[in-house]
Amino acid sequence: MILLLDTSTPVCKLSFVDGDWRFDDEWESGRTLAKGLLGYLQDNLAKNDKTWKDISGIVAYKGPGSFTGLRIGLTVLNTFADSEAVSIVGTTGDDWQSAGLARLEAGENDQLVMPEYGAEAHITTPRK
Repeated sequence: MILLLDTSTPVCKLSFVDGDWRFDDEWESGRTLAKGLLGYLQDNLAKNDKTWKDISGIVAYKGPGSFTGLRIGLTVLNTFADSEAVSIVGTTGDDWQSAGLARLEAGENDQLVMPEYGAEAHITTPRK
C-alpha cells in the first residue's frame, strides 16, 4: 500500500492506494499538525484495517506551501521511510499524486525529501 500525504496547508490531505483500492481523507489540522499527525495517520490506518507494516511506499507533496506544515509532514515521512526502509519520493504540482505513484512504480527512491517552500521562509525574529 502506498501512503500519499500533503501537509502544505492547514488542511492535511491523506490517501492510501493499493492496486484498484483507494482511500482519501482530509483533516483540518490548523495549528495542531505536530501534535496530531501521527495519531491521524494511525487512526486512518486502523479505520482501513491496515498497519504501518502495510506501507510499501510513500509519496510526499514537497511544496510549495507552509514552512511549518511541510517541515512537520516531511520530517514524519522521511523518518518513517528511513527507519522502515520504505521508498519515498517527493513531488510538486497539481498532478503530484499520479507523478509520485509513477516514480515509485518506476523504482525511484529519493531517500530524503526536502521541502520546496516556493519563497524564502518567513521566520519571525525573537522579541528578546
